[in-house]
Amino acid sequence: MGKPTGFLEYPREQVAGRPVNERVRDYRRITLPLSEEVLHRQSARCMDCGIPFCHGIGCPLFNRIPEFNDFVYRGRWLQACDNLHSTNNFPEITGMVCPALCEAACTLNIDTEPVLIRQIELEIAECGFEAGFIKPRPAKNKTGKRVAIVGSGPAGLAVAQQLSRFGHDVVVFEKDRSVGGLLRYGIPDFKLEKWVIERRLEQMRAEGVDFQTNVNVGEDVSLKYLRGRFDAICLAMGAGQPRNLPVPGRGLDNICFAMDYLTQQNRINAGENFDNESRIDAAGKVVVVIGGGDTGSDCVGTARRQGAREIHQLEILPQPPEKTNSQTPWPMWPDILRTSSSHEEGCTRRWSVLTKSFTGVGVRVSKINCCRVEWTMTDGGWEMKEIPGSEFSTKADLVLLAMGFTHVTHSGLVEKLRLNLNKAGNIVVDADAQSSEPGIFAAGDSVSGASLVVRAIASGRAVADSISRWLLQR
Repeated sequence: MGKPTGFLEYPREQVAGRPVNERVRDYRRITLPLSEEVLHRQSARCMDCGIPFCHGIGCPLFNRIPEFNDFVYRGRWLQACDNLHSTNNFPEITGMVCPALCEAACTLNIDTEPVLIRQIELEIAECGFEAGFIKPRPAKNKTGKRVAIVGSGPAGLAVAQQLSRFGHDVVVFEKDRSVGGLLRYGIPDFKLEKWVIERRLEQMRAEGVDFQTNVNVGEDVSLKYLRGRFDAICLAMGAGQPRNLPVPGRGLDNICFAMDYLTQQNRINAGENFDNESRIDAAGKVVVVIGGGDTGSDCVGTARRQGAREIHQLEILPQPPEKTNSQTPWPMWPDILRTSSSHEEGCTRRWSVLTKSFTGVGVRVSKINCCRVEWTMTDGGWEMKEIPGSEFSTKADLVLLAMGFTHVTHSGLVEKLRLNLNKAGNIVVDADAQSSEPGIFAAGDSVSGASLVVRAIASGRAVADSISRWLLQR
């Protein structure tokens, strides 16, 4: 531990962002890097608490947070980089998009502000690239075993890199034109610029990972081919089935799933062209985002950059408390009010709102009809009731459904494999991550349902261990 009294001497310093009136004009990264002097102070706040809840409870990857904080405080950046990469394949990505479960579990968070863990993690990774610490680590010996990975999101990439380093030959099949899955197509550039992904993919290619894009497994490549050419298959397609809103008027034009909207803008940023008929554009429109989570927030930021006239975000759940919530005490992830960078850029937020129907002019949506609801605790849990006389309507030129995802997409590969699914629609696996079909494993959101990037990476690392053990026993 570098400075035992650091948490008493130094306050938490927030990460600065580019001014709102500047950043809404482009899709570049919002936050600004911290100086080494600031990082020195912030890492000194790690208090040697004895039981690091940040590591054991907060972080799904079990990042050794007190250790890398100490290395940063001492200016030992190479050791900090090695330490961080021993548990996390892509810390520059989690350092940008993770909600920082570790900070919520930080002991300082009991009665003051937590250590700036996520930003320190990001700065370690950036220093590692700049200083040349992060290099390809190809396997010294090859096993001769071949593994096919379907999907190149965070789980698939983690599986691929781990298995390649274990000495197996790895081919990643991606249905889109570029590698990255959710990271590339689902997360806006202003949160994760895509050169960040390319930089890491360059390392993985040098380690021997083979990426095959524009390949829809089960159609472009047959299952018979995969089973014949590969010793194991890992499914990492994510939870791509969006939750729908089956109310009257749902079939009107300009009511779109959030991921279709976000993906299209990311493709446009990457130079792909869209005709005017298929373009989902918020310019000059009154936009209503249904769903108060991260995806909804991303829609708000994207609509603002496209030039929306008004943006409204509706959430069916009640507004959470601003600072603490007795229902989610430390070290749990607190259910509290969060204001994202997109919210700071301008939108109207409403809670406890139920969408009843849509109305339109011709075939296009023009209005969303809602009512307010009340939530009460009963013996069976939370119960929702509509409030009589609370009905209201809001003009809407574009409605974005950001209510989350239900499960992995079943049509296509999952149905062809006839895999066992649980009640939620996710792929069932055993303790070794193997599905009901021998030799076919599954990782990430395909198994868990929609979750966080950091959990997907953790799943990918664990599944890679299971696949490697299984291969070496054969």
